[in-house]
Amino acid sequence: MSRYVLLSFDVEEFDIPLEYNQPIGLEEQMEIGRRGLEALMPVINAYYLTCTMFTTANYALQFPETIKQLSQQHEIASHTFYHSSFQNKHLSESKEALETITGTPVVGLRMPRMKKVDIKEVAKAGYVYDSSINPTLVPGRYNNLNSPRTLFKEGAVYRLPVSVSPLLRLPLFWLAFKNYPYSLFYNLCLRCIKREGYVCLYFHPWEFTNIKNYKLPGYVKNVCGETLLKKLERLIIDLKKDCEFISIKDFIHKKALTANLFK
Repeated sequence: MSRYVLLSFDVEEFDIPLEYNQPIGLEEQMEIGRRGLEALMPVINAYYLTCTMFTTANYALQFPETIKQLSQQHEIASHTFYHSSFQNKHLSESKEALETITGTPVVGLRMPRMKKVDIKEVAKAGYVYDSSINPTLVPGRYNNLNSPRTLFKEGAVYRLPVSVSPLLRLPLFWLAFKNYPYSLFYNLCLRCIKREGYVCLYFHPWEFTNIKNYKLPGYVKNVCGETLLKKLERLIIDLKKDCEFISIKDFIHKKALTANLFK
């Protein structure tokens, strides 16, 4: 049985201070995002990984050469147009902007902050898959305990939730990685892989630069920069022993070809 790691990053402007009523200008948002990506990519490249980069068109238009270069090795998918505002028209507009920059088809979507999206609008915009479901409870954000945990199809669109642990649905997203003991997070990943054949993880490049001076909760900022990068590198080394890192696009293509569920 093949075992896969679907490692993805939400490549975006660093606007999380706005959620905590801390003003931050767009130029600074972009610069923190750039610094984080610059810190992250040497580790990703050192292990020859293929990842999925869910990128806002706003960020991509600011750094088009960077996104074009990333597209040579990694899947570029849409994170809509702006990270802090959304209209349905942004689904197609972001897709078109990213395709123009990269010269490659954009088939995947992840909504900022895992917000709900009209899947009919997603299909109309031309996406093949959506990865905007965290099938767990995050107080104050969402309650998706009744959502499927694994890949399923809704209408014409494949839906890939990010991973949670079997049974208890403990989240395995970026905040969990920061705050769980490493051994717990790693073992929960192994449980997912053993049961489902894959684990789907996501982070943000801005986490991998120093954000401690921003007025953010400790659980968001206390583990960041080089400390977090070393923790991620350890996870990559451990998972790479028995698993293949592939893009979400390639994973769904494999599943669509081999499972009756996806016909």
